[in-house]
Amino acid sequence: MYHILTFSIIILFLIGCVTSPSQRTEAPESQQAKGIVQGAPSPEVPPPEASLQQAPLSSGAQVYAPLTTDEALFFQQYIDRLSYLVYYDESSGLDPQLAKAAVSQANRYLIEKQGLSPIDFEQIQRNKEDQMSAYRAETGGSIDIVTYIAQKLNADIYLEIDAKTTFGGGPGGWTGSAQGSMKIFDASTAVLLGSISFLSPQTFSPVSPEAAMMNAITASVWQSMPKVTEQAKALVGSATARRGVRYELVLQKTPDPKAISQFEKRLAQRVREVERLSYAPGESRFVLYAFLPASKIQDAIYDAAAVSGFPDCYLLYMRGRSYTFNTGL
Repeated sequence: MYHILTFSIIILFLIGCVTSPSQRTEAPESQQAKGIVQGAPSPEVPPPEASLQQAPLSSGAQVYAPLTTDEALFFQQYIDRLSYLVYYDESSGLDPQLAKAAVSQANRYLIEKQGLSPIDFEQIQRNKEDQMSAYRAETGGSIDIVTYIAQKLNADIYLEIDAKTTFGGGPGGWTGSAQGSMKIFDASTAVLLGSISFLSPQTFSPVSPEAAMMNAITASVWQSMPKVTEQAKALVGSATARRGVRYELVLQKTPDPKAISQFEKRLAQRVREVERLSYAPGESRFVLYAFLPASKIQDAIYDAAAVSGFPDCYLLYMRGRSYTFNTGL
């Protein structure tokens, strides 16, 4: 039984670029979340029926169209069934056993209280060993290995636990405490959405200092999770309702700019919005927004390619909501 006397949750959202070793950046939605710190009501996921979206191929002033019935249904199901990967900040110095207990507690909350199936701690550990070569080849270290694994395993949210624990007392009466934060990242973009801080009072164990510290950190994580999941849904939902789910596309071998322009227009007819990030004869990059599952996005890319002059276009690999295709030219 956890003896928690007081519990403090502080929501911190930093504006601008986060210069952490993992090279993740903070989302614009953090502006909205600042109101929570100042006592404003928590942001709510906007009802899908009332959401307005940018229509494709519009020019001049933005033109908006309401979600269709199918899009509204997809939106609600997407928000309700966000996929989580929970891990810990390995640079925090947290004891591995305490870290595993903290991650397991977060996963237990997602399973028991949210009805979700989070990615298992042991599966993450195995992937860290098995995917290292592919991680270096595909990312060049631009994101950290756990974010890469979250993308590979199609997680929507990556929760990172950063904590420190202390103990006191003596034989027969050990005390423990924990403090830290749970950072919420968009797994597909590595963007920091928010951070929820926790601070536990001293907890007691007659067994050992490790048991006292484990009581403290697991109780802190459990009590933080309702706010974590609430904010994850609110911030992801707010961003998604405006434009749709974000997908990334890398198109290799693009020597003809006219053909790529035609491809962009054709693809925009099949999704909500297309944004070209870069063009070069060797490679072009796009961001797509749509209320469609990943399989439908892949079909839309094939269809647009077939009528744009490269019918032999093929998928090289998919990582989460990021696709890399070759035009076959």
